[in-house]
Amino acid sequence: MARTRDRITLTGVRVRAHHGVFDVEREQGQEFVIDVSVAIDLSAAASGDDLGRTVHYGELAEAVVAAVERDPVDLIETVAERVAAVALAHPAVEEVEVTVHKPEAPIEVPFADVAVTIVRGRA
Repeated sequence: MARTRDRITLTGVRVRAHHGVFDVEREQGQEFVIDVSVAIDLSAAASGDDLGRTVHYGELAEAVVAAVERDPVDLIETVAERVAAVALAHPAVEEVEVTVHKPEAPIEVPFADVAVTIVRGRA
């Protein structure tokens, strides 16, 4: 099976959550910014103008937010895995790339962003 080049991408989904290693992160929470790009063959959806043949990006965005908001974990790597699992739950998704940004990370030097990116596909 050839790898599809079609993608649906959500960029900059903002979620307030309580992930992190430090107590202050768990207590006060912070903003996380999520980028999700799913590889999916869009030709059938486009040719038939059929929402049922694609991934509804509004529903995907809501599912991503729910996955990030739920029970706190230490690592943004774990958050990224959760988001990838949500995307791959859609049968039409072949692969997903997830970036979790933590712009308020507790780092003692000036920085613009901290992020983890993972790519997952079907087994």
